Formats: sequence, C-alpha cells, structure tokens
Amino acid sequence: MTENFGNPIESRTLGRLLADTWWLVALRGVAAVIFGILAFVWPKITLLTLIWLFGVYALINGVLALVQAFTGPKEGRRTGALVFDGIISIAAGVIALVVPGFTALALLLLIAAWAIVGGIFEIVTAVRLRKVIRHEWMMIAAGVISVIFGVLLILQPAVGALAMIWWIGGFAIVFGILLVALSFRLRNWRDAFGHVPAGAV
Repeated sequence: MTENFGNPIESRTLGRLLADTWWLVALRGVAAVIFGILAFVWPKITLLTLIWLFGVYALINGVLALVQAFTGPKEGRRTGALVFDGIISIAAGVIALVVPGFTALALLLLIAAWAIVGGIFEIVTAVRLRKVIRHEWMMIAAGVISVIFGVLLILQPAVGALAMIWWIGGFAIVFGILLVALSFRLRNWRDAFGHVPAGAV
C-alpha cells in the first residue's frame, strides 16, 4: 500500500474506478450475504462444511476484487491495495479448501486474519476517497466492522462451534449489506465523476 494518500488526482482516479465498477462491489456484497445466510440456515452445518463455504466465498471475493482492480482505463490508475486485497482473499480461500485436517482454531485464525487485512484495506481506501466522494462512512463502517470482527475472533479462540458459526454468519450479512449499499452510492458517484474534466478536483 504505497499509494500517495495526498494526491487528489490519484484519489479521484481511484474513485472513478470504484464508481465505474460499482456492480462488482454489489456482487461482493451479495456473495457475503449469501455466505452469511447459508451459515445460519444450513441444518446441522459441520465444521468441514463451514470451511468449504468460507473457502468458496473468499475465492469469489478475491476474484471479484482482482477483476475490479484491472477493469477500466489503466492510465493513471493506482490499484495496488485492491490487488493486494484480492490476492489475500484468494490465498485464504485456497488454504481453506486445500489444507486437510483444518481445526476450528485454525479456521478462526484464518478468518480473523482475512477479516483484519480486508478491513484495513476498506478503511485505507475510504480515507483516500474522503475528499472526492460523499458518504464514505459506509466503506469505513465496513472496514471497522471487519477489523473488530477479526480481533474478536483472535481474543475469543475458545468460542463454541455454534457461536462461531453465528458470529461468522452475522458478520458476513452485515458486511455484505454495507457493500451493497455502498455499491448503489458508487453508481450515483459514477455520473458525478463523468461530468468532471480530467485532472479537475
């Protein structure tokens, strides 16, 4: 994450990228909500099933993040943080799917690390965009919730299996709803960015 946070043109470029790819943010939110609902309603969900669900969700989230990073015009685009977020998510998904003998504690730590890294990315992105967009609080809220969730998992390693499923499901649903709400804001910002001359701030 080496982008220049003080460059308003680069911030506007990133804002334009997110606005142009608002539907990818929406898809990431929908995937999170579906994952959360499945964690809640799946009858007698097992640890193995939860691991597979998380792995599939993390892969989908990571792929969508990378697609978003490389979508649209490349000139002047700074997407290092978005690429990093996508790679981390894909790595977490692959680990969850291919590592045999995953324990409940290992799953907790994996999801915690993934949530903290992803949350930091969301907060960093929102801070970069605070001067070129409105209602960036939704992205900050999503990031803060993600970080708090990750920290809570680390601080409560002995949480029961059922409580863990509820924690993970509840987080995914809230996080996903925030992303979907943010995506519609981004769609509105797309029109605003389209009327701003290049390089203007």
